Amino acid sequence: MVFTTAGGGASQLYPYEIDNSLRLTDNAYLNITRSSQSNTTGTFSAWIKTAAQNSFQLAGGHTDVNNRSYIYFPSSGDGFSGGIFSRTSGSADLNFSTSAVYRDPSAWYHLVIAIDTTQSTESNRVKWYVNGQQITSFSASTYPSQNASIPILNKSAQTIGAGFGASAVSEWSDGYMAEVYYIDGTQYAASDFGEYNDNGVWIPKDASDNLTFGTNGFYLEFKQTGTGQNSSGIGADTSGNDNHLAVNSLSATDVTVDTPTNNFATMNPVHKSSHGSAALPTFSEGNLKIGMNSDSSTSSTIAPSKGKWYFEYKQGENTADNGGYPIVGISATLGGTAGDVIGFRTPDGSNYRGQLGTSSIDNAFLSAREAGDIFGFYIDLDNSTLIIHKNGSTYMNTGYTGGLDWSGGLTTTNLQTGFFHPYVQNNFDGTPAYTDEINFGNPSFSISSSNSDANGYGSFEYNPTLSGTNYYALCTKNLAEYG
Repeated sequence: MVFTTAGGGASQLYPYEIDNSLRLTDNAYLNITRSSQSNTTGTFSAWIKTAAQNSFQLAGGHTDVNNRSYIYFPSSGDGFSGGIFSRTSGSADLNFSTSAVYRDPSAWYHLVIAIDTTQSTESNRVKWYVNGQQITSFSASTYPSQNASIPILNKSAQTIGAGFGASAVSEWSDGYMAEVYYIDGTQYAASDFGEYNDNGVWIPKDASDNLTFGTNGFYLEFKQTGTGQNSSGIGADTSGNDNHLAVNSLSATDVTVDTPTNNFATMNPVHKSSHGSAALPTFSEGNLKIGMNSDSSTSSTIAPSKGKWYFEYKQGENTADNGGYPIVGISATLGGTAGDVIGFRTPDGSNYRGQLGTSSIDNAFLSAREAGDIFGFYIDLDNSTLIIHKNGSTYMNTGYTGGLDWSGGLTTTNLQTGFFHPYVQNNFDGTPAYTDEINFGNPSFSISSSNSDANGYGSFEYNPTLSGTNYYALCTKNLAEYG
């Protein structure tokens, strides 16, 4: 989980910037039909950020159930292991699973899977790297035979973000990917795509000019938002090969600014809770769309301890009709118990929790809340105040110069004392459920006017600057400077 970032500023940490990533959810993926290709040697490289504790499928190649390969990350408790599986003519010819489990849904991981079955030494035929380190410990390790031709390199149907199941593409990803390379015909090392900085952090480097992509190689930067299989599409190949990928169940909102060089907050599928036997919240859209069940809750992955921050909450169903009581605000703990949350609760009149003094409430804020309303949260951790608007014009407290003051009443008693999380809860003991969406600057929903913060980061429906005071998106570049 991201709390603070080492000093020096994020811009110094990353001499090479990644501008965009692709958010994958709801059976979305990219695919291409290849012509003749190398069938013994190739390299896959990608940065990924997993979500929702579902499997993450990096890439696949197939013709049918008996001739298929895929690189995948199955869920393992509250984390993911890594693996590659291949079957030719019905027989398994390659099978790896990492012993390590990757548990952090706030982290970007760099993955390189490099294959060359012509190697005489068995262990050189498949090399697996995570964040620059070659993995040598596996819970399963079946190497391909020398000169074996495997489907992920030799079949015409290739997928990114999905895998071929029993009879069709049926295994998908939930999360983000960036800087996706497929190299046809060369086995590269992780050091060809990344490097360690002076702080010992594995970071991306500008690699594309130093690679030989081969006939079917491609490079996906996700700089376009179209849905066609061309240079304007989400799957545009910028390697120079023009091997553009087709787009499936993706739209412009799935191209995001959450990247390995500027990591944005999401809600956290590891830190979730519910009352009694009630179902836990569910997560989709890269952990930004939350299905809230009876008395369930979750918090964000980034928790600053100081500074001024802005995020937006989009209300799902009309909660006045379904009986739910969403509490939205910030929490001083991961669990969010009574007395350590400040925000608002709808639709009844007890509209926020915590000891908030005598702040008055604007009746217009309390009335006529509808599905699709967007609430903005201006969090001032330096002065212990919170300002909340509804649809950019109606404010929770009369005026917005003072905000809600928690300086005397918000408890911070657990291990995360001093850090504050954006927080969502359905405070109801019955059965209603509803979905809400959170925008930390990489919205999962369409917005009508993109507003970035004063540093140029994020995309919001409403302005993060309020009455001359700058509030900032919850991302690692801002966290390094203000958090």
